[in-house]
Amino acid sequence: MEFSILAMLVLLVMFVVSAVLLRLWTSPKAMEDIPGTLGWPIIGESFSFISDFSSPSGIYSFMKNRQERYGKVFKSFVLGRFTVFMTGRVASKILLTGKDGMVSLNLFYTGQQVLGPTSLLQTTGEEHKRLRRLIAEPLSIDSLKKYFQFINALAIETLDQWEGRKVFVLEEASTFTLKMIGHMIMSLEPKGEEQEKFRSNFKIISSSFASLPFKLPGTAFHHGIQARDRMYSMLDSVISKRREGQGFQNDFLESLIIKHSKAADGEANKDKLTDKQMKDNVLTLLVAGHDTTTAALTWLMKFLGENPLVLQRLREEHMEIQAKGKGGANLSWSEVNNMPYTAKVSKTLILSR
Repeated sequence: MEFSILAMLVLLVMFVVSAVLLRLWTSPKAMEDIPGTLGWPIIGESFSFISDFSSPSGIYSFMKNRQERYGKVFKSFVLGRFTVFMTGRVASKILLTGKDGMVSLNLFYTGQQVLGPTSLLQTTGEEHKRLRRLIAEPLSIDSLKKYFQFINALAIETLDQWEGRKVFVLEEASTFTLKMIGHMIMSLEPKGEEQEKFRSNFKIISSSFASLPFKLPGTAFHHGIQARDRMYSMLDSVISKRREGQGFQNDFLESLIIKHSKAADGEANKDKLTDKQMKDNVLTLLVAGHDTTTAALTWLMKFLGENPLVLQRLREEHMEIQAKGKGGANLSWSEVNNMPYTAKVSKTLILSR
């Protein structure tokens, strides 16, 4: 009898607390007129967001389902934050052409913690412009030309391995992109133990961005922080060896080390990066470069598969240039710049994404 009364009291308390939470669980005033749902109190729609984000279709299914119900602009509550989702060309124009101060990037808590406080994606205003200027210098077109032959050879090797087997394009594009970026940033060889560690840590870091913000052992967020620390240890080791004159490489990291070699953590110098800033932004470039390039390559394969006439015309242009050249499959930079149809396809792909 006493147990039954206690159980009823517990249920009553739970009912009252739930009613109060539902009563208080409302949108901020600025979001009241925006259609959408906030989901459950405190957790919102976080579980649905994470589940869809981890599925083969990614965040697309989460967006599509709500867009059909609420329109191209809708509100939600995910990963501990009230959020407005905007889709479509008009929304993109507002976000991409807004003046300074109108729109600023604000990552989810998990992304903030993983990337670090001095990441380009976490700074605004003059500090953002300063970091962007210092980091972008080694990424000019002239600097990138020196990696062209490596990328060309890696692409040929990758495509040769596809023959006669079932290919998961997204996974293959991700692996190709990480091998390419790892070499460009810190001269990692496309094969070997260091490459495997690099890719393994990166994938754990990437998957932790859309996770619940609980840094508890066993959680995706905790694994992401640990993988980030391992990645930073790898960078610390490379930076230390390079400063001691060991293993000089003509890569992105080397250019940063040379240019900012006199900077020390805590030293105020607007023209120098600290080691912390270097590591935070090398990781930022890895994340940004991987996601955009992987998506572009995946969409390219999809569109070419759906448009055989375009694929045939591309093939003819490439075969024609190969027949005229003397390098066989090894294209030169000037030959790449003499591919008008390929350039049009690339621009169309960028505009359609």
